[in-house]
Amino acid sequence: MEARRWIWIVWPAFLAAAIMELVVFAFVDPLDVHWLGSPMEWSRSAIYTVAFFAFWAVSIIGALMTVALGRSASDLNGGIVSSPQPD
Repeated sequence: MEARRWIWIVWPAFLAAAIMELVVFAFVDPLDVHWLGSPMEWSRSAIYTVAFFAFWAVSIIGALMTVALGRSASDLNGGIVSSPQPD
């Protein structure tokens, strides 16, 4: 995949992750976060950092799926497009 397409994927995903981080932690105190029933023993900064990268990863996956589903048949087949055979 070319570099320009990666930028189209990663930059909006970064912005979406930043917005999700702001929204989630406006309502949730990081020290009240529990994982599998037990409280996390991490600092606030560590929880903010891990959450941001998790949000960013999810956003990148969503953007990759959008780009993959938006590709044309000629992109997928290397320019070879077959026409349906008549019955």
